[in-house]
Order: sequence, then C-alpha cells, then structure tokens
Amino acid sequence: MTLDFDAYLTAVFFDRSGRAMFALGDGTVRAMTDGGFVTIEAHDGAVLSACPHPSGVGLITGGDDGRAVWSRIEGDDVAASLIGEVKGRWIDAVAASAESGLIALAAGRELHVRDSRDAAFSRVFSHEKSVSDIAFDPKGRRIAAATYNGAALWYARIADQKPQMLKWAGSHVLVAWSPDGRFLMSAMQENQLHGWRLSDSKDLRMGGYPSKVKSLAFLSGGLMLATSGSNGVVVWPFAGASGPMGKDAAEIGHDAAATVTRVASTPAASIVVAGLDDGRVWAADLKSGRIEHLKAEKGPPISALAVTPDGGRLAWGDEDGGAGVLETGL
Repeated sequence: MTLDFDAYLTAVFFDRSGRAMFALGDGTVRAMTDGGFVTIEAHDGAVLSACPHPSGVGLITGGDDGRAVWSRIEGDDVAASLIGEVKGRWIDAVAASAESGLIALAAGRELHVRDSRDAAFSRVFSHEKSVSDIAFDPKGRRIAAATYNGAALWYARIADQKPQMLKWAGSHVLVAWSPDGRFLMSAMQENQLHGWRLSDSKDLRMGGYPSKVKSLAFLSGGLMLATSGSNGVVVWPFAGASGPMGKDAAEIGHDAAATVTRVASTPAASIVVAGLDDGRVWAADLKSGRIEHLKAEKGPPISALAVTPDGGRLAWGDEDGGAGVLETGL
C-alpha cells in the first residue's frame, strides 16, 4: 500500500496490534485501518518527535506547540489526550518505557518525566545545555539525555539527585541503550558514533562515517547494532564483555550512489531494513545474507522507517509525505 500525506514524515511505528501509525510535520497522526487510514489532529504545529505509548496502544508525539499528546484508536473512534505541556518550548524528544510505564519529554534544557499509570506523578531534571534526545534503559528506571559534551544519566523517579555524566567533547544528538543495559550509544553532530561501557564508563570510539548518523537500531538480542550514515548499513558487533571495542564493523548493502538515512530492525531476530536518501528501501536477513529490494523506485529521502517484531512488514515515509506499508518477504 502506498500513500501520499503531503507533509514531512517525522516518524512511523507499529503499535501492539500491528497497526502502522505515522506522525507528520503538519501536526497530525495517521493510523492505518482496513479501509485506508484515519487522521488524528494532535498538534497545532509540527510533530517533532514520536514514540510508542507504554501500553503499546497508539503513539506519543511531541510538537512545536509545547505539547505531548497520546493519539490512538478506541473502538470506532479516534482519541488524542494531553500528556504534558511546557509552554513556550518545543518538545524535541519523547521516550516511553513499557516496563515502568514512564514517559519522558525533552524541552530545551529540561527533561520532564510522567507516569502513564499515575497522573499526579511529575519530575523535572535540568541540564546546562539543551537536550537533543532521550532514552530509557531496558528496565525503564534510568533515562539517558543526549546533550552537549556527553550524556546525563538520571534515575527517573528520584526527585533530588545529580546525574551521572558520561563525558565526550562535542554535541550528542541521539542516544540508545543496548538491550542488556551494559552500553549507551550516542550519535554526534559530527560524522561519528560514540559509546560508553557503563560498568566503568569506558569510551567506545566508533568513527569513519562519511555522513551524520541519524538512526540506530539494535537487533539479534543486542548482539548487533545497525546504523545509518554510510552507503550501506553499518553493523557493529556487541557480543562479549567489551562489545565493539577492538572490533571492526561490517557494511551491508553498500551502494556508492546512495546513503542510508534510516534503519530499523527486529529486536530478537537478524532482520534489518534500510531507507536511502534517494527514496529506495531494502531489507536484509543478516543470518542468511539475503537482501530484498522492496521499494525500487527513487524519490525524496526516507525520513521514517519501522519494521514489525517478526520482520514480516515494514512501513516507510519520506520527506515529501510519501508513505507505504510493505511485506518484507523475509
């Protein structure tokens, strides 16, 4: 199925039911249905960030209107509920944990935490510089905040605390925890990836990218990390106590004529999908080495990408509002 939403695709996810949900730059969320899609008016302005709700139902979106909204389908109706609001700020990043039920919002230099099961719960953590991205650890107890010169680690429920700072010079714009919680990875404003082994804060220097890394995805139970930022998907090995330290990355699906802008993967299996800056999309099973070219026609750069946990379907969106849902064949 191919669609045209006529607005920048900020993000796409599959919810617990397997429904593809698209977050758009026009402030709407579009949810796929058997007959096409429904539109949920979420924001008065653009959607800047999105993540699945802790319940697995619907999406949480952050907008340039300073609001975080939970959009979903309830029976035959659509619903949009306000989760939090920071007046005069953009909600640049959102994150949620199914394990703890917590929701986090990044607004300027502040990190706001809410509890999906307790409307009265609220925490606010401040940083010296703006927060670019946030991520919960696998248990949903700690939050990593990407900021200038490193990442700050906070215990999500503790009100008065000082964060653990993981330092590395430069601007950090994207963070992801390894599924076992032993490593924190960060993409930087420069063309490089950085990481830390949390047991001893050991630095992982992972450079050599020809362009910025805009997308990270762990797969195979955390044994591999796939990234964008090159002519193919760059895959780092994370097996063993030292993870990728002292090891070389592999590059899958190299194509000198294009750059990978987005990656998505199956957490437990070995399937990775790639969206390119020329609009093409492919999927690969790293165990068998098989690659399926699923969207061969060229177009605007892919800006949003998701794959179901079993690797059977993927959803894509591009910078001009084109979108689709495809069978991977893997």
